[in-house]
Amino acid sequence: MPDLPSQVSPADHRPFTETAELDRFPLSLHQDLLRGMDHGDGSGPFGPRYTIVGGWRIQGELDLVILRSALFDVVERHEALRSSIVLAEQPYHRLLRPSQPDLQIRELSAPAGDRDSVAEQFLNDVEAGPFGLDEQPLIRAVLGRFDSHDHVLVLIAHHTAVDGWSIHRVLHDLATFYTANREHRMPDLPPARQYREYVAWQQANLDSPEIRAAREFWRQELASGQLVGLPIDHRRSGEPFVTGWHRFILGTDFNAATLKLASETRSTPFMVLLAAYLVYLRELTGVTDLIVATFTPGRWPAWVQDTVGAFYNLIPIHTDITGCDTFRDVIDRTRASCIAAYAHEIPFEFIAEEAPTLLDAAMSEQAAVAVFQVTQSPLMMMTGERFGDLTYRAIRRRVQSAPVGSQLPDGMLWGLELNPDGEILGSVGYTTNVLTEPTVQRMTAEFCQVLQDNILNGS
Repeated sequence: MPDLPSQVSPADHRPFTETAELDRFPLSLHQDLLRGMDHGDGSGPFGPRYTIVGGWRIQGELDLVILRSALFDVVERHEALRSSIVLAEQPYHRLLRPSQPDLQIRELSAPAGDRDSVAEQFLNDVEAGPFGLDEQPLIRAVLGRFDSHDHVLVLIAHHTAVDGWSIHRVLHDLATFYTANREHRMPDLPPARQYREYVAWQQANLDSPEIRAAREFWRQELASGQLVGLPIDHRRSGEPFVTGWHRFILGTDFNAATLKLASETRSTPFMVLLAAYLVYLRELTGVTDLIVATFTPGRWPAWVQDTVGAFYNLIPIHTDITGCDTFRDVIDRTRASCIAAYAHEIPFEFIAEEAPTLLDAAMSEQAAVAVFQVTQSPLMMMTGERFGDLTYRAIRRRVQSAPVGSQLPDGMLWGLELNPDGEILGSVGYTTNVLTEPTVQRMTAEFCQVLQDNILNGS
């Protein structure tokens, strides 16, 4: 067995090592927006905790030498994993030659029946650790081993370079390379489109007719409006802060009721759950003309579907639920708002330019902004696929809350995911500069009650 580190520790982090520069290219609009949101204190999007993680259970005998080789192959294939971001007056990417990602090993111990819980805690532990932009490449692998045939693989990357969709793409390609290397053959993978190609396309289409029309839509849709501000526990301070994660589960009855209601109202599960969230905001704030933000994959044009990079986009959904007598009325208005917003999706940076008051609550000392999302898992996410002599299963059912996890720039992130097992998995990320855990627990309980009253009970 190779001589590999046995513990996950900040001391194990490898500093950036200068390697030959191959090319330079600009930041994407999304990355440029993140730069404007950065606090410069280590707590923002360019700090060491702004990470994206993915975890998988791997069944089968794992060859660590081949795994290391496959990790290198993935970094060589996807340029975003080896593009250093330089925060100069005119920031840019430095495309570097591929280098070997760090692979850390930890021995795990648990009875067979408790291994899922231990695997989840292991994933939380890795996520709580720092990963700086000064590291190269911008991805690290941490492997937990229960025994020779039962493993937990966690991939952690910096979120300015990799999004949630991409981390599953990386794992899919890693499994493909591993299998091909083990079988002494070439991998069955098409040529990879690169993030710099997307940036070049984006730069060439900054003022297209579609962009101009969408700008006009948002100028009218958000005139003098702002994202809903939520009450906070204390004012922001200049001190560095972390992001805690509160997790909860809604049973299979919630999932079934959500799908049924979506079908009956010609909506999607996202629209139904967002409608419930709007009802909750109305009860919490007394406001009925509501603008809330949600994430989209941001993967357009279609040829970027398999590209590794940071694509996710933020769009506001503006829904006036004044006068809605029933929950179905709220769903109808939410559906119309969502369809209009998605039909005019453009980079959030452009939307903010057309709506100068949109972020006023986010900048307030008395309130914070929350983003609401319902996760749609990528098609290549592994839920039990077999590659060669190994089986991969994504760790999606996360129920353990954590005081420290992947960083949010500010405020809250509400997340719901309809799990293939039939449950709805919930999470609330919150930054400790404005919110405390008891407040988040109370808000979660109140929101769950709204879901119970309006979706499960059909009122």
